[in-house]
Amino acid sequence: MIRFAMMRHGHTEWNRAHRIQGRTDIPLDDQARLDLSAFRLPQGWQDADLYASPLLRARDTAKIVARRDPDTVDALIEMDWGKWEGLKGVDLKADPDSGFRDIEYWGWDYRPPEGESPAEVWARVSPWLFSLTRDSIAVCHIGTMRMVLAQATGWDFLGPAPFAVKRNRLFVVEVDDGTVRIADPDIVRLERTDT
Repeated sequence: MIRFAMMRHGHTEWNRAHRIQGRTDIPLDDQARLDLSAFRLPQGWQDADLYASPLLRARDTAKIVARRDPDTVDALIEMDWGKWEGLKGVDLKADPDSGFRDIEYWGWDYRPPEGESPAEVWARVSPWLFSLTRDSIAVCHIGTMRMVLAQATGWDFLGPAPFAVKRNRLFVVEVDDGTVRIADPDIVRLERTDT
């Protein structure tokens, strides 16, 4: 059994504007860089293998917090939002013809136009995840994290999620023999550098 921790990247201009980023490679904003520089990996995680999505916002978050370069993994890239990238969810939701649904009504097969379904994201992430051989951290995206956490909790994207992905935390699961389950503790906060 290994521990696998996921961390969401820092804020970007698009995050703050509530635009759907998907695979659009938007960098961290200056405030995010400043905020992240006040944190470091918590005790027990400094020597874990470090991975990141190939998108700049994830790679830079990893480097700032871990103070070392991550290995990039294509499988960790954000969910493909297709034609909805760059748009705002609130605007899509207001358009009855958009096909947009809130996440608690997705199921595993819901797909944005020309995008990727949760089942497709899991199919791309799981072979890499189950190939890990030691404790690891992945700095990635809320979409990627949701797929792993959904598998670990048994959530099927119907009804409220049993977790809330927040920043500056490691979300920890245990990976063992082709299964993934929530670890104890399941959330570990990053440590402040000023303490």
